[in-house]
Amino acid sequence: MGTATAGALFVASLILALALVHRPLGDHMYRVYTTTRHLAAERLIYRLLGVNADAEQRWSAYARGVLAFSVVSILFLYGLQRLQDRLFLSLGMDPVPDHVAWNTAISFVTNTNWQAYSGESTMGHLTQMAGLAVQNFVSAAVGMAVAMALVRGFARNRTDTLGNFWVDLVRGTVRILLPIAFVGALVLVAGGLVQNFAAPQEIATLTGGTQSVTGGPVASQEVIKELGTNGGGFYNVNSAHPFENATGWTNWFEIFLILVIPFSLPRTFGRMVGQRRQGNAILAVMAVLALVSVALTNVFELAGGATVPQAVGAAMEGKEVRFGVANSATFGAATTLTSTGAVDSFHDSYTPFGGMMTMFNMMLGEVAPGGVGAGLYGMLVLAVITVFVAGLMVGRTPEYLGKRIGAREIKLASLYFLVTPVLVLTGTALAMGNADGLAGILNSGPHGFSEVLYAFTSASNNNGSAFGGLTVNTPWYDTALGLCMALGRFLPIIFVLALAGSLAGQAPVPESAGTLPTHRPQFVGMVVGVTIILIALTFLPALALGPLAEGLS
Repeated sequence: MGTATAGALFVASLILALALVHRPLGDHMYRVYTTTRHLAAERLIYRLLGVNADAEQRWSAYARGVLAFSVVSILFLYGLQRLQDRLFLSLGMDPVPDHVAWNTAISFVTNTNWQAYSGESTMGHLTQMAGLAVQNFVSAAVGMAVAMALVRGFARNRTDTLGNFWVDLVRGTVRILLPIAFVGALVLVAGGLVQNFAAPQEIATLTGGTQSVTGGPVASQEVIKELGTNGGGFYNVNSAHPFENATGWTNWFEIFLILVIPFSLPRTFGRMVGQRRQGNAILAVMAVLALVSVALTNVFELAGGATVPQAVGAAMEGKEVRFGVANSATFGAATTLTSTGAVDSFHDSYTPFGGMMTMFNMMLGEVAPGGVGAGLYGMLVLAVITVFVAGLMVGRTPEYLGKRIGAREIKLASLYFLVTPVLVLTGTALAMGNADGLAGILNSGPHGFSEVLYAFTSASNNNGSAFGGLTVNTPWYDTALGLCMALGRFLPIIFVLALAGSLAGQAPVPESAGTLPTHRPQFVGMVVGVTIILIALTFLPALALGPLAEGLS
């Protein structure tokens, strides 16, 4: 069987598995976020938090809850890293340096999981387990909560409430993420992943030397790292490490975990707004963009782009030989199409156009299907922009799901869209214009520029994957990228919640002969076109200086 054929079957099997899970998981999440019944464990958590679980919140209170929880989480995780040498299971590790601890705390709370450190040599088991893995759960739950608030904005009429943030946070964690993660961790352990509290052990190598190998609670962190579209690996080489990703089928399973919730949430959306076909339309947009990206990434990597790759039949540098080019390229596309910073190959070694695709995936806003929750609310914002553009073309007031898209709504949607480009392009420009930024670049020319552009694209989009070749473990990069992560996460969330509040307060607009149908293939094509055109107009000049210049040279 040829490499391309095997890669196509690999992707086809993923599509089939996601299609089988889409309906039951989407319906389960619908029930989780719409039921009025609280579990006993949830009621206990609400009492400990001092929360009235039956009280609804306006968008401003919902946003304050998100921000307050995130600030407390950042402070807790920062303190845990700085004090880890005084805690049990520290493995003798020193306190994490202040600028690295700041960057890591911001990174994991914002669901970015950018790693400017080597996990196995920097953090003890308690820090990884009680700090990083816990944030993998709750940061994903925050994203789903915000998405549900926006969906309620479309579903509700003449109200100023969007639900309760604390209830959405707890339910997303307890009823969705924890059960799936528990079963997934058992599957990964069966596949050969490590799950223990072992201290580093000296292992004899084939060359006669020794190497220190660290065990730990790896499988439990690995499963939520993928399921929550987080990406923070237990080891420095992330999912290329055999303790994190043991075999070809665990590689498949990890990609499935990355995609399963984001591709099921459109079903939840459709049921909550009472029009399943609207959810199908959003799913179709995500699927079209994802399939094109996966196909192009595989083509660019399998074809190679230079003499040596073409001579050997593929671009193998930086790829995990256990998985091959196609499976590595699919993993890379899946993680950058979502907000997952996991890698099983090194994007810095991709062909120029293959590396460009990983950047372009993030520049899309990670909406195909995007991060857990974040992908859905990002896609809905793009749908709002598309409806507005269509309304201008035919001279009608734009409407979406019975809601009028007026000046306030389009301003909030535009501000949401503009945050990431401003952070990416400003950060890249500052890095290329000062000595501290230039000092970290390994390669000269367009490839070096691509390394910097990728870093700020990854941080600002809350992805977390790294191109490689760029030394970011410095005070300048840790500070700059940390600010991009924080602003890239919380400013869009505030705009989304404000948009949700504005929509929920409206009276429904009845359909008329001039209403744009938003469930048909025509609208799907329009959203795809608007998404790609907006990204092309925004980022094409920067891409022309990096991967395009390298690939065409």
